Amino acid sequence: MILLTSRNPATGEIVAKYQELSDDELETRLVRAAAASKVQRQSSLSERAHAMSQVAELLERERAEHARRMTEEMGKTLVSALSEVDKCTATCRHYAEHAGKYLADQSIATDANRSYVRHLPLGPILGIMPWNFPYWQAIRWAVPAIMAGNVALLKHSSNVSGCALALEKLFAYGGFDTGVFQSLLINSSRVNGVIADERVMAVSLTGSEAAGAAVAAVAGAHIKKCVLELGGSDPFIVMSSAHLDKAIPAAVSARIINNGQSCIAAKRFIVHESCYADFLAEFVRRFESLKVGDPMQPDVDVGPIATDAGLDQLEQQVARAVAEGTRLLCGGKRIASPGNFYLPTVLADIPVSAAINREEVFGPVALVYRVDGIESAIRLANDSPYGLASSVWTQDESEQQRFIEELEVGLTFVNTTVASDPRLPFGGVKKSGYGRELGAQGILEFVNSKTVYVR
Repeated sequence: MILLTSRNPATGEIVAKYQELSDDELETRLVRAAAASKVQRQSSLSERAHAMSQVAELLERERAEHARRMTEEMGKTLVSALSEVDKCTATCRHYAEHAGKYLADQSIATDANRSYVRHLPLGPILGIMPWNFPYWQAIRWAVPAIMAGNVALLKHSSNVSGCALALEKLFAYGGFDTGVFQSLLINSSRVNGVIADERVMAVSLTGSEAAGAAVAAVAGAHIKKCVLELGGSDPFIVMSSAHLDKAIPAAVSARIINNGQSCIAAKRFIVHESCYADFLAEFVRRFESLKVGDPMQPDVDVGPIATDAGLDQLEQQVARAVAEGTRLLCGGKRIASPGNFYLPTVLADIPVSAAINREEVFGPVALVYRVDGIESAIRLANDSPYGLASSVWTQDESEQQRFIEELEVGLTFVNTTVASDPRLPFGGVKKSGYGRELGAQGILEFVNSKTVYVR
């Protein structure tokens, strides 16, 4: 049987090895999920809310332990891991408080005595989640699904199996019935069989474009709904009226979030020519001053790339871009030390034909572009296969409205950085996926919105 290995990317040392589920063990978990689903759908919202509040309390009480586990397994800074736990806690409490409102019957006036929409659970939902936010990605999918009366089956990335098992314990210790949240420690090659299983009613995936296409194909073949939250190459647009003293530090933070490994990290910095020189000079200065190192240390800004493959890909992307004529302003190489460390990097004067323009760059590498006005800013921002999020910086209200209307993305944040929020829907368009997580829209993705018509 295959062993799933968790390796600390800051040191290269093995954290733990986990044995993959056997076929019999996987079947036992699917049987358990189906049985739990019958009980869960009959539970009251108040019962679910009470258990979810208990999960929040456990997260809060064990905050340091969960944060340290994330940092050890995938290398995010401990400071950011603590913030991730806090966000998970807040999301549990949000849905415990607001799920009843989101799921309430929607009355619609017709010629019937009564006509309305009732939201009913679907059953077991498979979540295929990535390593970059090992608690948050799972929580933001599973919590609304469970509060709607479904049960959750988590197939997490194998390098964060410790986080996956800790999440399973959280829901069990919080008071949910056995089977309401289960982690499936299986290799990716076995996922298609789980999607196809008749007991699994739908699937949610956060991951790469290739993974999304593969999962959607299997789900479609079996007529099952899926929600896809895929990659991004998010624009960070700075116009002439922007307050640079706020925009520049926000730009740096937006790029290095999670060591640059975030779908909603700002990746393409599109700057008006009137402030381009000032922006670029200070942006590069701040990138060069970032501290790279042990993510457990509170003063470290950038930790390691989570996997060897990710580091190799990042190195190749930058080297190819430079070979194609891109100007390297700082960084551009891995650090010669144990661990997967890569220097924060700024690229500018990127040729239109450069491959990096069409790719997602997953690491602390910023691409900076100069534009002469709003038309060229919008055109360049939309010239991407991705459409997840955008951050625009301008004091001009007419420009703000044009960006809101014309940027081909699922989220536009004005004069602030992009962030997910349990109160607001989250998701993208184009090759960034479809469907929404969070907010009212997120909890309604995995329900049967049943029309009821009573004469």
